Amino acid sequence: MYCRSLGYEPTLNDTDDLWAEARRHVEPESIVIIGDSRAWFEMDLDELERGLGKRPLQLALAGSCGYPVLEDLANDEHFHGTVIASVVPGMWFVPAGPPLARSSDAVRRYHGQTWAQRVSHEISVPLEKSFAFLKQEDLTMAALLKELPIPNRPYAQVPPRTPPYFCSIDRERRARMVAQAAEPGRLQEKVKSRWLRLFTPPPPPSYIPLDAFGAKMTAAVEQRYRDTKTAVDKLRVRGGKIVFVRFPVTGALKDHEDRFTPRAKTWDPLLQQTSVPGIYFEDFPELANFTCPEWSHLSAGDASSSQSALSRICARRWSGKPSRYDSRTARVKR
Repeated sequence: MYCRSLGYEPTLNDTDDLWAEARRHVEPESIVIIGDSRAWFEMDLDELERGLGKRPLQLALAGSCGYPVLEDLANDEHFHGTVIASVVPGMWFVPAGPPLARSSDAVRRYHGQTWAQRVSHEISVPLEKSFAFLKQEDLTMAALLKELPIPNRPYAQVPPRTPPYFCSIDRERRARMVAQAAEPGRLQEKVKSRWLRLFTPPPPPSYIPLDAFGAKMTAAVEQRYRDTKTAVDKLRVRGGKIVFVRFPVTGALKDHEDRFTPRAKTWDPLLQQTSVPGIYFEDFPELANFTCPEWSHLSAGDASSSQSALSRICARRWSGKPSRYDSRTARVKR
């Protein structure tokens, strides 16, 4: 009752076991959504099913790099379906750290899940649907300890905190923003306050020369381009399709992302090197006019409204002649 008084409601935890369950439902010709939390929030499965004629499977993960999931699908010889991949450059090109570990851990759980873990998951689901206090991201001892106001100290920097609970999750892994976050207020401001630090690259380590560190990071990003192209090519050989999507981002977070990961140095080279059709929200009036209440995700109502437009755009991107890159406009055209 106390947790409910704080605004928590019963909802599933987005565990690796819940992701593995969704991954097991992937069939050879499935439509699969991968990437970060923007695809997780924004993709309304009902609207996409009406627009695309088939119900997609939600494999996007909050705070994650989508590449390990793309690689897993590319290496699955039975899969030759369609991939809708959300790309937040700061996450897609990250060479290491929590975003990469989040998706890599989920893929490992799918391939190595034990029967004990599957049974534990089945027992957890009805409990999580009933009790508001079973919230792994906020209300475990480890999560509560992270909220202690500990200042930075020499050789002990406090990592940025993730946003608090502000969405509900169902068995299909559909995420919907709760009403308190969609409206101006304390929760919305708390979520906003976490984004800028989370999306700011950490300072270079002091024990590595700056030029050597820069060269290492550049090499890691270039390798991610090559690895992404390799995965895309594997899918295409089997007849698979893929489209990259840059979902809406607004406010101070958009300014922040444009400064640290400009389109011309991240999105455009990705399309050029992979020849994958891309949907950048600013290029389409039906997507560009949405406002993210907490800067990074659409509200539940706007997510539903945006998906009919997105499904039409996807259909156009998958029809006609193969994609080609137009360097004059820096976008994929048909």
